[in-house]
Amino acid sequence: MALISLEDLDGLDDEQLDDDITDNPEPMDGDDRLLTHWQAVASTHQVSVPPEMTGPIQEMTRNSQQREPLPFVPVSCHEKMGEVLYEERVYPAGNWACVTRREDLYEQSISMGFMKLMRFICKENSAGRYLGMTVPVISNIHMMEDGVTFQKDVETAFFLPADYQANPPQPFDSDITIVHREPIRVISRVFFGTTTEETVGRQIGLLWEILGVTDEVSSRDYMVAVYENPSVPRRRNEIWFIRRNL
Repeated sequence: MALISLEDLDGLDDEQLDDDITDNPEPMDGDDRLLTHWQAVASTHQVSVPPEMTGPIQEMTRNSQQREPLPFVPVSCHEKMGEVLYEERVYPAGNWACVTRREDLYEQSISMGFMKLMRFICKENSAGRYLGMTVPVISNIHMMEDGVTFQKDVETAFFLPADYQANPPQPFDSDITIVHREPIRVISRVFFGTTTEETVGRQIGLLWEILGVTDEVSSRDYMVAVYENPSVPRRRNEIWFIRRNL
């Protein structure tokens, strides 16, 4: 089960779309084909994509190559025998568009949240225009008292593009909030593949094994950064631990 994100819009060729619509005998235009593809992908995630997502999907497809990376300052890189174990970075203060969902599955919460953010990005905002996209998309995870079980509430967020940081457009959807966050220092480790509760939990455990016991990072809050298309066999993600102090 993979995360539905803007990256699913990359690399949609005619063969992929045709595979999704072979059971539909009715002719479809390009917009219908895109929506049908997304509905097919979403069904494997136990998420439904409503018809009103056609516009945002089309907009994201047209602008899929224009993405702004989150700015950061590198602090250190820790390697062992030529392998990068983890990096430390500082991300600046800035405005984020955030939405929290509480679904049965972690993947459902992120998917439903990002569909709301897609509509905000694609003109459902006070600026009345497509805002542009930044990567990675971040999910914020909070742990239960046992330290291993994910809380049901999951926040999905993206950093507003530089052109809108000073005067953030306001969302029409009351579930989305614009939040100004202070700088954070993270310990980041790359992993590849899907981002389910199982795979993310495993990555959290691996990074703790590398770091050892320390009170310098939070043990109840983590972030997952998603960069690439879930259809890529070894797509890039990162698990972020949050340092308590800069």
